[in-house]
Amino acid sequence: MAVHRSIHNLLVQSITGIGHILMNFIEALGELLVFTGRAVRMIFTRPFRFRLILQQMQFIGYESTFIILLCGFFIGAAVSLQVGTIFVIFGAQSMLGAANAKALARELSPLMAGFLVAGRAGAAITAEISTMKVNEQIDAMEAMAVDPVSYLVVPRFLASLLMLPLLVALFNLTGQAASLIIALGIFNIDQGVFFDKMDKIVSWKDVWSGLQKAFIFGGIISILACRYGLTASGGAKGVGKATTNSVVMMLLSLLAVDFIITYLQIVWK
Repeated sequence: MAVHRSIHNLLVQSITGIGHILMNFIEALGELLVFTGRAVRMIFTRPFRFRLILQQMQFIGYESTFIILLCGFFIGAAVSLQVGTIFVIFGAQSMLGAANAKALARELSPLMAGFLVAGRAGAAITAEISTMKVNEQIDAMEAMAVDPVSYLVVPRFLASLLMLPLLVALFNLTGQAASLIIALGIFNIDQGVFFDKMDKIVSWKDVWSGLQKAFIFGGIISILACRYGLTASGGAKGVGKATTNSVVMMLLSLLAVDFIITYLQIVWK
């Protein structure tokens, strides 16, 4: 009897725990969607802060250019080496450029660029806004009738939406340049064959699919970074916790959303 009671209590506790997790998740998702809706609405509401938007475009886009170019080159080179080694077995090494370009355009470029921007710009945004929050600068802004969402969130949101697709395009270019170097220098593939296969197999639809992901990833990174920053509390420790949680959630969200978008793109192809 005692064993049955223990099992019953364990099941009740497990179900209750799962229920609490689901309710907390739904509540957090609802708050995030409301926050996103407010940010989108504020885009079309005066005042339009063009100077702040340009500043954030420089920070998120221009200052991320070097790391995007560097990572794009080495990712493209590494993928080409791996793919080329396999294609040589089947005598299909001429397909190397096309395979690399398709992988970069559809998956690797938006995902890797999103990770890099999340780790560099996203973490910095969260740290900056959370520091303002714990130092009560956000409260001071509200006391002066300045909406924190309009002043802090909207410029970062717009800049991220605009700049991440451009960064992904740069990632594609440098990754494919690295693939060309590997193809010519290691696998002795004719340059004309390299570009001919790429032209026949890779379409602008592949590139557009990756840019769609980049646009959505840009919104996710900026919204999560700002949301975690605005809800930080507890002094310096709270800033560190908010920044860590923000980066972890951004990376997990990008992976989950990437899967969903990829599935939808295949279904609606």
